Amino acid sequence: MSKLWGGRFSKNTNKMVDAFNASIEFDKRLYHEDIRGSIAHARMLGNCGIISIDEATKIIAGLKDILVEIEEDKFDFSIALEDIHMNIEARLTERIGTAGARLHTARSRNDQVALDLHMYTKKELVEIGELLLKFEETLLVTAQAHQKTLMPGYTHLQRAQPITFAHHLLAYFNMLQRDFRRLLGVWQGADIMPLGAGAIAGTTFPIDRFAVAKELNFSEVYANSMDAVSDRDYILEFLSFASILMSHLSRISEEICLWSSTEFGFIELDDAFATGSSMMPQKKNPDIAELVRGKTGRVYGHLQAMLVTVKGLPLTYNKDLQEDKEGFFDTIDTIKFSLAVYSEMIATMKVNVEKMEQALAKDFSNATDLADYLVRKGLAFREAHEVVGKCVAHAIQAEKFLPELTLAEYKTYSELFESDLLVILRPEECVAARTSYGGPAFSENAKQLIRGKAVLEKQLEDLDSLKQRL
Repeated sequence: MSKLWGGRFSKNTNKMVDAFNASIEFDKRLYHEDIRGSIAHARMLGNCGIISIDEATKIIAGLKDILVEIEEDKFDFSIALEDIHMNIEARLTERIGTAGARLHTARSRNDQVALDLHMYTKKELVEIGELLLKFEETLLVTAQAHQKTLMPGYTHLQRAQPITFAHHLLAYFNMLQRDFRRLLGVWQGADIMPLGAGAIAGTTFPIDRFAVAKELNFSEVYANSMDAVSDRDYILEFLSFASILMSHLSRISEEICLWSSTEFGFIELDDAFATGSSMMPQKKNPDIAELVRGKTGRVYGHLQAMLVTVKGLPLTYNKDLQEDKEGFFDTIDTIKFSLAVYSEMIATMKVNVEKMEQALAKDFSNATDLADYLVRKGLAFREAHEVVGKCVAHAIQAEKFLPELTLAEYKTYSELFESDLLVILRPEECVAARTSYGGPAFSENAKQLIRGKAVLEKQLEDLDSLKQRL
């Protein structure tokens, strides 16, 4: 099969080169964007008198027929035609004749692929946004159900202070809230129209780039043709957004693995989201959480690979940029799966409320509250810290916990201790007392849930706005 660019060549490319050079095996997923962009381009060419209206009409009809062929799985993709653009153009010319060969007037594959990627990014951002907000909603609903479920909070993976399960989940909600904010930023970078830049220096034909941008719902048009062809910032921004999002999912994955272990026993995953062992019949493994945690490194790798790819490229297009797609597509697939499965996994898991609360009866996570008690009695915090540290050391030596020490034992360390200290040592009192903004107090949980619902409602409005601009 002769190449569409083969006029100056006297021999065919080596078959190995064909296979190595081709991108059709992965860029064929851009078919919808490629056809939609070509329809807008053809309509503009006709309206500007660059091709006839009749030719433009034939091209548009032919492209719509090809779209149906692809979606009905009746289209034969050819490696010899290298990419999605040339596969579609060759089929168009085969269907409608010479008019099909006029479609590529005033454009290059360089600005064409850039257009496809911009459009594809915008479409995928909306789908990812929907999954992200669904997961946020799942966290809010689960937190709502566990506003008063007590659990140990950890620092250094050591028991630190009593909190609520709602407070813990709302921390992840806030992380995802920032992820959505970053998603909106990625959209801004993708919402710039590159078609008409050609390969480097635009075109001599009297095209109307702004008409194409309007038809394709772009807010801006690239002001510099060289930048339009070579810009992959929006892909880097997407991969950065995805990497940070995956870091958040990886962190909750780690907690899921810990909480579902026998040692913690805080949660039990639904059978639909766990697997067994081929050797040990008793096992119930948190494989989904582990896979999401593992795939995080893969997404990081795609960001690093893209940064390295673009770091030394001269302007404008270089074939290196073909490497922008596989990692990009894989990242999209990875985060869409991760978000979808996490929404279902969190919604269906069993929370062992009693086990969480029992854990607080066998630790020293109320020690800070005991120090605060002494501060309210007039002792400086550093002195109170030292006194309570000695109380903890004494309790450990006596194989007791703080509520089990007698008032007499406490008074050996400070005369400020009174019988009311036993009240403030209760985990529910420790939590209820932490009413500073953003704290885990039950009253603060209620406020943060109200705030979370308002945030989610605004995010849904923002997402609807993006949908209108696809």
